[in-house]
Amino acid sequence: MPDFEVVSLPPADHIEAGEVAPDFTRPLVTTEYWEDRSLADVVDGPTLLVFHPMDGAFQATYLYNEIDDRGWAADIDVLGVSISTPYEHKRLLDTRGEGVRLFSDPGAEVAREYGVEHDIDGMAGITECRPAVFLLDADRTVRYVWVAAEHPAFPDYDELDGAIGDLIG
Repeated sequence: MPDFEVVSLPPADHIEAGEVAPDFTRPLVTTEYWEDRSLADVVDGPTLLVFHPMDGAFQATYLYNEIDDRGWAADIDVLGVSISTPYEHKRLLDTRGEGVRLFSDPGAEVAREYGVEHDIDGMAGITECRPAVFLLDADRTVRYVWVAAEHPAFPDYDELDGAIGDLIG
């Protein structure tokens, strides 16, 4: 029995496979610096766009540990998105997420545009990203989607691994 309550999330009106991922511009954080970048400018091949809760949440830790263990950032571009600040992203990248870059979306506008925002219970006015992954091709067309229906939840990593393999051949 988990030490936490599993919470069902309301239905999400998220983008679907076959749609073009909406463009946005936000600070993009690496281990060395950050700068405003647009999604359209950084997607030039297969890309895994990962929405995750705040960097200090255990879900972000587990998610990026799995990405590291599977070595996905060596095969495709992995871009994260959360409401965390560039400073928080830098700390996360100092310990995990090798080869990953993270967009900072403190107002959750990008999460809202993708249909993966949710209000945190008990925290008035705090909206964050529900866990979600969008696998994009070089034209930003979404090829695979997983969006959490409950909290906490994680994608089926083996299924996602298969989708990545199918995309990169």
